[in-house]
Amino acid sequence: MGTPARRQSHLLMLVVVALVSTPAWSSAQGSPATFGPVFEDQPLSLLFPEESTEEKVTLACRARASPPATYRWKMNGTEMKLEPGSRHQLVGGNLVIMNPTKAQDAGVYQCLASNPVGTVVSREAVLRFGCLSYRWLLNEFPNFIPTDGRHFVSQTTGNLYIARTNASDLGNYSCLATSHMDFSTKSVFSKFAQLNLAAEDTRLFAPSIKARFPAETYALVGQQVTLECFAFGNPVPRIEWRKVDGSLSPQWATAEPTLQIPSVGFEDEGTYECEAENSKGRDTVQGRIIVQAQPEWLKVISDMEADIGSNLHWGCAAAGKPRPTVRWLRNGEPLASQSRIDVLAGDLRLSKLSLEDSGMYQCVAENKHGTIYASAELAVQALAPDFRLNPVRRLIPAARGGEIAIPCQPRAAPKAMVLWSKGTEILVNSSRVTVTPDGTLIIRNISRSDEGKYTCFAENFMGKANSTGILSVRDATKITLAPSSADINLGDNLTLQCHASHDPTMDLTFIWTLDGFPIDFDKPGGHYRRANVKETVGDLTILNAQLRHGGKYTCMAQTVVDSASKEATVLVRGPPGPPGGVVVRDISDTTVQLSWSRGFDNHSPIAKYTLQARTLPAGKWKQVRTNPANIEGNAETAQVLGLTPWMDYEFRVLASNILGTGEPSGPSSKIRTKEAAPSVAPSGLSGGGGAPGELIVSWTPDGNLHTVLGPPHLGEGWVEPEDGQGDAASAPRPCRALAPQPVSREYQNGDGFGYLLSFRRQGSASWQTARVPGADAQYFVYSNDSVRPYTPFEVKIRSYNGRGNGPESLTALVYSAEEEPRVAPTKVWAKGVSSSEMNVTWEPVQQDMNGILLGYEIRYWRAGDKEAAADRVRTAGLDTSALVTGLHPNTKYHVTVRAYNRAGTGPASPSANATTMKPPPRRPPGNISWTFSSSSLSIKWDPVVPFRNESAVTGYKCLERRKREESVRVCGNCTWLTFPQMLYQNDLHPTPTLHLTSKNWIEIAVPEDIGHALVQIRTTGPGGDGVPAEVHIVRNGGTSMMVENWAVCPAPHPGTVLSHSMATLILVGYLEL
Repeated sequence: MGTPARRQSHLLMLVVVALVSTPAWSSAQGSPATFGPVFEDQPLSLLFPEESTEEKVTLACRARASPPATYRWKMNGTEMKLEPGSRHQLVGGNLVIMNPTKAQDAGVYQCLASNPVGTVVSREAVLRFGCLSYRWLLNEFPNFIPTDGRHFVSQTTGNLYIARTNASDLGNYSCLATSHMDFSTKSVFSKFAQLNLAAEDTRLFAPSIKARFPAETYALVGQQVTLECFAFGNPVPRIEWRKVDGSLSPQWATAEPTLQIPSVGFEDEGTYECEAENSKGRDTVQGRIIVQAQPEWLKVISDMEADIGSNLHWGCAAAGKPRPTVRWLRNGEPLASQSRIDVLAGDLRLSKLSLEDSGMYQCVAENKHGTIYASAELAVQALAPDFRLNPVRRLIPAARGGEIAIPCQPRAAPKAMVLWSKGTEILVNSSRVTVTPDGTLIIRNISRSDEGKYTCFAENFMGKANSTGILSVRDATKITLAPSSADINLGDNLTLQCHASHDPTMDLTFIWTLDGFPIDFDKPGGHYRRANVKETVGDLTILNAQLRHGGKYTCMAQTVVDSASKEATVLVRGPPGPPGGVVVRDISDTTVQLSWSRGFDNHSPIAKYTLQARTLPAGKWKQVRTNPANIEGNAETAQVLGLTPWMDYEFRVLASNILGTGEPSGPSSKIRTKEAAPSVAPSGLSGGGGAPGELIVSWTPDGNLHTVLGPPHLGEGWVEPEDGQGDAASAPRPCRALAPQPVSREYQNGDGFGYLLSFRRQGSASWQTARVPGADAQYFVYSNDSVRPYTPFEVKIRSYNGRGNGPESLTALVYSAEEEPRVAPTKVWAKGVSSSEMNVTWEPVQQDMNGILLGYEIRYWRAGDKEAAADRVRTAGLDTSALVTGLHPNTKYHVTVRAYNRAGTGPASPSANATTMKPPPRRPPGNISWTFSSSSLSIKWDPVVPFRNESAVTGYKCLERRKREESVRVCGNCTWLTFPQMLYQNDLHPTPTLHLTSKNWIEIAVPEDIGHALVQIRTTGPGGDGVPAEVHIVRNGGTSMMVENWAVCPAPHPGTVLSHSMATLILVGYLEL
């Protein structure tokens, strides 16, 4: 057998020979790879017009292949002869048909692409000629017959149907047939045919369907299906479609003569019926739509490389209706079962492959609606072992005491036999060394003695090859400080320690996992932090621990050679998880029984449960009373108390332990409590107002404030008219700010809700009752002519529903409607007191039984005007005098007074007359001058002389306001007086003092510390006060100042406030005091 050295040299020689003889060697040097044809463009079915001006039709075919493919074509299964100069030409792989005709060229075409590897066949393409649509015109173009209920043009036959003819149908008719092609459209007119009406027949007759759809209509999935149905009849029949064995989709429902399904599906299959009906009868026709489908791949074959001598199994599957049949092609030729080939529908099995089995294979699925092809290449290989793509690793590091697996995976066909050697020693299986069936060498419990060169030898009948690597033994990685298991609470921080030792020539990496999943330290906002102290420390810190952070943590210390790991369990305790399966049962009017299943306790025993409920549709969750009141942690059921009858509820459960309350359970299914009689009495019982003989009673259904949109009643507010006439005491009207609202559901307790009202005259023994149905009722009107005005009634109310009556309210006193006062005021006296005012007095009216007097209404109008144009003003109480303002000067007025209550105004008093005074003079006092002394201020002015149309001047009014501070600022030729506070800012100035004088001068006592004063002077007399003159007076080092026409200069500061009626002039004088 020879020495090991001789055996090694012999093996090396065989390897060299095998490498030289391997066919793959040349391909590895860059020769182009070969592969069979793969279609990139296949022919498509075409529709071509029979009389088209187009001169050719092109059917496309192109395949990717190496070497490039050559092309052939078949028509109706027969290979075509494509000769130069014929009508059929091959351009690239495309088939071009010159001057196509239906007789010669209509049919099914297929393209075949071939190269030395094999042949593939394309899908079928159908070349068809023509497709028509029809329209009819009457007498001339474009007077087309409309598609209405009386006319119908069949797109199946082209016929024109007229359900009932009349005189308008007479004329000449022509049919327009249009041919629709894939790339052009052509139309042709028929000869005109004349329609004559022998005699108009007005008789009525039942429908008779003339345009019928077939008994069976076949359609492919996705195609448009059209059924036609049209009937003769008088009156014109109405068309209705239905699906006999199912419901007709709403989107297809129609009353038209055609039922059109744009994209039919299997769900549309069934029997359809068309019914034509008029007043004389009906006629029907039925037909079935049968939906089928072209083949569609469920499973296809793919390219395969197989070793010579091995076995091959290919499978394909297709769906379709009818069910497709499956056959196989090899290089375009049918493939049948024989010695090494087994063909069974979609399964193809080849045993003991040989090089001759290489080629292009196709699985063909077909039914009557079409054929589909799936193609794949089989390459049978025979190769000597070759390590160039997968050599043994050059340097193989391994850890001492560990295990190493060294794969040996040369490219070879058939599969190579493998031997391993260390140095010159052939290795055999032992307790530490194993060579697996796939050639992998495994060495266990590695020691330094295992270092050295390891060679893999591979051999098959095509040749031999080998590959060598060097095994280097390193120190093993060990965990020196393992993490410890921990028990923490939700929100705590925890550090798991992990230290390791390793071979110093290699890098060490720590990897942490939780329950087998790597921890992502780079996640934004994450809870994990890694220690970066030194290479041998891999501590893990958990910040703000959550329940999801509990589990088994593994610390792995890893080098390129080996790894070591240790585990620790972290228990995170927290509030309980949500309970599950909330079920409601035993539903009564105010209680239900809840049950639930326990959720996770999250490692801390559940101490108690809390139940919550909400009303629908949008109530908030609220804790409810329960039985038992305190639900212990081991309970799984409890009774809910205090619910409202006839209400919709959802319930949920929350669990608590010493660490807090957890998330709530999901809501229960919606329930409605049972009905019960009302439990709350209506409140806010009141009323009043209305028409004579009426008693109006109103109430608040559930204690909330609702304003009633009914007649006004006692306690309502009043607003005044906005016509600009009168003052705040003018004619009232009811104030209703809110719309009525029905009593809320929680107070109804059941269906059939309403009110029972009881009332009687005060002092009467018997009660009258009235039933007021409806939850939105909020007042009741009792009308009886015997009811006297303002009669007191005792009233009480209760609510009811289908389950009974609720509690009764307290008794309230409500008055019937009032009537207008019957008595007019007397001794009315009026007198003008100024040019714009008059004073009116009268004797009061005694209270009567018609109602409560609210006050008096004064009506006044100018002499010469009609009383209907009178202005009005009302007193707010029972005063017997009033000052009427806003009058015209020197004008005679007529005045009447009436009493009023809530029902209206009473009769008018006899009228009185009054004349207003002449107006006061319109000129202010002029030429004002003054003198300051140490303790007084003397002011003089020119007297004001009234004109003939002005009232006399009986004296003057002087209004004085003082201030101790002032400052003067000069601006251009104007002198501004700036004061810390202005005249009309009353919150900043002392109260002014009014002085009266009958002369044209006045002397006012002024203390020495007064710095300036603001003085208004105006006339007074019978006609009232006149226009004022305003004067600023300043004491400043012997200087006096008179101010008139003050508004000449612009204001120096935004805070300055002046009256628009002020006309002043600045005058500065130097006076000796």
